[in-house]
Amino acid sequence: MKAQEIRALSNDQLKDKLFGLRKEQMNLRFQQATGQMETPTRVREVRKVVARLKTEMTARDRAAAGE
Repeated sequence: MKAQEIRALSNDQLKDKLFGLRKEQMNLRFQQATGQMETPTRVREVRKVVARLKTEMTARDRAAAGE
């Protein structure tokens, strides 16, 4: 998911997406621990998208507080 796609989402959609990615991240950690992981690169991708989402949410919070 690219930054441009993230900026197009509403605040509620951002929260839902973050929740879903956190669940996926937890499942990937379990798969990695048990040796059942099929795509190890997915862990890195999910982590980066979570960071992008949190960055956008923080930017929106700061913009709202500054107004």
